[in-house]
Amino acid sequence: MGKKEGIKPVVDNRKARHDYHIKDVYEAGMVLVGTEVKSLRAGKANLKDAYAVV
Repeated sequence: MGKKEGIKPVVDNRKARHDYHIKDVYEAGMVLVGTEVKSLRAGKANLKDAYAVV
């Protein structure tokens, strides 16, 4: 059988997982435009200063 094709995360904030205890995990989407899309496709995404409000 072949590998399962599914949606996988493009980037992960590994530093947040290292610095904090993750109690719950939520999936979220973002709207990207212009150069953000190009960086993501090139594998150069950066979540260093990213945050989310829940």
